[in-house]
Amino acid sequence: MAKGKLISALDIGTSKITTLIAQLRDPDSDSLHIVGVASVPSKGVRKGQIVNIEEAVVAITESVEAAERMAGFNIAKVWVSVGGSHIVSQNSHGVVAVSEPKGEINSEDVRRVLEAARAISLPTASEIIHVVPRSYNVDSQEGVKDPSGMTGVRLEVTTHIVTGSSTSLKNLVKCVSEVGCDTAGLVYTGLASGLAVLSDTEKELGVVLIDIGGGTTGIAMFTEGALSYSSVLPVGAKNVTNDLAIGLRISLESAEKIKLFLSTLKSKEDDIDLSSLHLPEELKTVSYKTLVDGIIRPRLNEIFQLITAEIKKSNLGGLTPAGLVLTGGGALTVGISDSAKRVLSMPVRVASPVGISGLIDDIENPAFAAPVGLLKYALTESSEPVHQPGSKFPTLPNFGKLKIVSFLRSLLP
Repeated sequence: MAKGKLISALDIGTSKITTLIAQLRDPDSDSLHIVGVASVPSKGVRKGQIVNIEEAVVAITESVEAAERMAGFNIAKVWVSVGGSHIVSQNSHGVVAVSEPKGEINSEDVRRVLEAARAISLPTASEIIHVVPRSYNVDSQEGVKDPSGMTGVRLEVTTHIVTGSSTSLKNLVKCVSEVGCDTAGLVYTGLASGLAVLSDTEKELGVVLIDIGGGTTGIAMFTEGALSYSSVLPVGAKNVTNDLAIGLRISLESAEKIKLFLSTLKSKEDDIDLSSLHLPEELKTVSYKTLVDGIIRPRLNEIFQLITAEIKKSNLGGLTPAGLVLTGGGALTVGISDSAKRVLSMPVRVASPVGISGLIDDIENPAFAAPVGLLKYALTESSEPVHQPGSKFPTLPNFGKLKIVSFLRSLLP
């Protein structure tokens, strides 16, 4: 991607909708310079899927326009995250004969073998989101990472295929188009978060990435440097908030405030003073032990038991010596690392996105791993610039209903 080009990412989650706009300052580097950031409370989204298009469009518009005002540019194309329990994955194998047996394997041969791997039977109303090559075989040589330029007769590939519900994907694209943006591509949240927080060493050794959002928990397992298993559980950090609300007999808003407050506490004194939160229920003090050990930990243990079942289902449990990496907003929940270590018996770390500069004060925390990962995915996948920063406004066909109104208003004296 050329120097100075802008790329944008839209993460539509259950609890928040985040828009990031980044500029590529150095074409020889993967460093992203963030020039626009906006995050607003999510509406019309439940467990990672659109349930009310009108409400979702309003929230997405608010997020996109706030980021555009900060960056000083309008977004023409945007990379969008995909989550939800409709995400399913499987591994597939493809084989082709090299077009020039006495010559070198070229990009067309690689394209053909990946197309061969895509030939799988899909359930009705499902479509492929990603075909991720895990490794290639050239004749009898196994474990080839990039076969381009090698000489051989037979080319094979082992791929990881991520699929999703056609209905959910179409609703997502429709919401983005209503805002006035074209969808540059859809990216599985777990894959995006992995690009933002995992090191090459961890992916090569084998690692389990857990992206805990508000309503869903994404699981992405990497072995030998490539994505090897993907899954989404319909539980998330909002389940912890619900438990606190029920246990303390307070509103969800107050429970969320207490949950975030607990994650910032330095001391572990049993009596916690909540007067600074000014809760409408006038709750002044609570017991730390009651909240963490009695309410939060049992729910976290339950989530990690579900994750354990998914790891067993993948048959890759013994191939992840790098352990567990937690990210997403739910990774900030108090006591989450201890619960993960206790239930899964493996090394655990909480990770924030790396490799970014610019307006990063608000986004250098686990809650923004997915949108930062979308920008990094755009760098690796897009050879064409997805946005031309030359013009202040995109051409009229790219406007959505809401942007047409705001555009016309801007012309009025």
